[in-house]
Amino acid sequence: MSARAEPRIHVSPDAAALADEAARRFVASARAAVEARGRFVVALSGGSTPKALLRLLAGAPYRDQVDWGRVHVGWGDERCVPPDDDQSNFKMAREALLDHVPIPPEQIHRIPAELPDREAAADAYAATLRELFALPPEGGALPRFDLIHLGLGPEGHTASLFPGSPALRETRRLVAAPYVKEVGAYRITLTPPVLNAAREVTFLVAGAEKAAIVREVLRGPRDAMRLPAQVVAPADGELTWLLDAAAAAQL
Repeated sequence: MSARAEPRIHVSPDAAALADEAARRFVASARAAVEARGRFVVALSGGSTPKALLRLLAGAPYRDQVDWGRVHVGWGDERCVPPDDDQSNFKMAREALLDHVPIPPEQIHRIPAELPDREAAADAYAATLRELFALPPEGGALPRFDLIHLGLGPEGHTASLFPGSPALRETRRLVAAPYVKEVGAYRITLTPPVLNAAREVTFLVAGAEKAAIVREVLRGPRDAMRLPAQVVAPADGELTWLLDAAAAAQL
């Protein structure tokens, strides 16, 4: 495992202010990436806090501050459902943001999680990432997202890396398809090496019900198999936690 990245913690007064802070940072990251490399590649997260962020980005003033024609969108994880299912992270992002901004369709890189063969779905998304980042088909090269958004589950999971998941020990694959006993279903998820290769990783966490697990992940002993969010430690990037006051109350 890579050396632990020391997180930057920013606390907003409430969930609405947290979404606004995340939107400002998204715009800044997009501008910096486009200026430096000609494009901005982001992996989105599911959940209510990211949904509020995406809705902000779809409207004034943020919509006009991003060069959407140079944005590539991927996802950190996906439920194994069709893309029009209400549980789909893709559907949430499409309805909240993608239908409202001029991103070229070929720059939206959806996880094909509806495929009946979950391993094939994971491999297909890995192939998409290799093409997007011009990686060789074999070897240890990793995609380097400009920004990855993550959430935090009540038991410490992030993306679809749940406590005890063998995907937490993955060192070679870019994308895994673990069975998640907590939800009784398979998920498709980026693996720790991909998360930790990003230029920026940002956790978005709101609500008093998250306060105890935020404290445990950030201040408790290191045990990523028990608290998967602790596996996120970019080796050559920034790690940021954007919290509202309720989620940060026990820090």
